Amino acid sequence: MIGRVLLGPTDPLPSSARRLLVLGCSGSGKTTLARELAGRTGIPYTDLDGLFHGPDWVERPEFEADVRALAAGSAWITEFGYGKARPHLLPRGEVLIWLDPPRWRVMAQIVPRTLRRRLGRIPLWNGNVEPPFHTFLTDPDHIVRWAWKTYPKSAARVRRVLAVRPELPVVRLGSRAEIAAWLSGPAAALG
Repeated sequence: MIGRVLLGPTDPLPSSARRLLVLGCSGSGKTTLARELAGRTGIPYTDLDGLFHGPDWVERPEFEADVRALAAGSAWITEFGYGKARPHLLPRGEVLIWLDPPRWRVMAQIVPRTLRRRLGRIPLWNGNVEPPFHTFLTDPDHIVRWAWKTYPKSAARVRRVLAVRPELPVVRLGSRAEIAAWLSGPAAALG
């Protein structure tokens, strides 16, 4: 059922779309795509992780208010994550881009990214850094384990979105080649 209503990497988009949601599991490339799309279109990108994570990985009390303010804007690109954010973003979104690479690709992206961030002690949101390596074994919500565990949830999330917003264009991109084709093709009309 879901395959019949999705757009592919060469299907045209409504050129007036200015509020774009990017959905996918952790490590699927949401932030990379959103930043690239913002650079090509001039539509501002807001990183939801940056709004959510306060110091010590604690949720910022202003998170939901910040998401409401973002959603009220006339033009934005952001991830379609966080249960508290989705009800504010979905009614205003004009296109949903679903990154759906195979699980092996997600792991091939998230493991090196996590290692690079940890070894380099790269500051993420509000001064947070990736936790020590041993937490992969001790924390069931370690980002790599989280990506593996939540990978199948994206398809279910798309089905729920389409149940609520059947008119919403949903673009499914399953490979780097499809992402490149979409960026150089239909996404160019968004600028």
